[in-house]
Amino acid sequence: MTCAVMSGLRIGDATRGDAVGGVHASAILDWGHLRVEQLYTDITHDAMSEREFLMVAHRAIQQKVRAVYALDDTQPVSVTLGRGRGSCSQRLAVLEALARRHGITTRVTGLILRGEFWYPRFRRLHAFIPERVLLAWPEFLIDGNWCDVSEVLVEPAEATSFEPFANAGAETLFDALSRVPISWSETSSCDCLDFSEFVEKELGTFDSRDVLFTEFGQTMSTPIRAVIDPVFRNWSASG
Repeated sequence: MTCAVMSGLRIGDATRGDAVGGVHASAILDWGHLRVEQLYTDITHDAMSEREFLMVAHRAIQQKVRAVYALDDTQPVSVTLGRGRGSCSQRLAVLEALARRHGITTRVTGLILRGEFWYPRFRRLHAFIPERVLLAWPEFLIDGNWCDVSEVLVEPAEATSFEPFANAGAETLFDALSRVPISWSETSSCDCLDFSEFVEKELGTFDSRDVLFTEFGQTMSTPIRAVIDPVFRNWSASG
């Protein structure tokens, strides 16, 4: 089994401009489901700002959804909550669904990352890591401005001093979001974790992760994913 066989991506040359986003439910972001509604009810309180709501939602997902190496990026949020475990992508989808339920407009940026980004986490499995990985990176419309997920979750005072992200051990990318801003673009100066060296291509912004994955496919092809996802979705990413 090689990386070429595992790839299910359909990457063309065109990139998109800015998408308007939305608050509607979708096949992935099924916030009308009872499980999503119950979590939303549990974490929502009066007089919360939109930013405060997202921070509370992120913490709740950390507590209620165990980090695993699941592979299906199109899995509905209700399924993730029902299983009580999910990948970084699936946990980000839960955050998006809760945001939309709260009336916060969301969209995603599509990023093609080089597989080396995950080498530290899979030290003995480099040969099985896809050469390219598609990441849906959420953005939220807060006070009329688009903010990516790490900008929303990190307190400004905390952004000046931080530990590196090892992409290994207990801390996953989803967990790191709450302690330091993350940048996927080259910048001259950045008080953040700069991961631009791992970005092979930026695909632009999309109204939802559903649109992104429908257009470009998933990192792994359906046959390969069907075989190995039942194992990976039970493999803890927190050590």
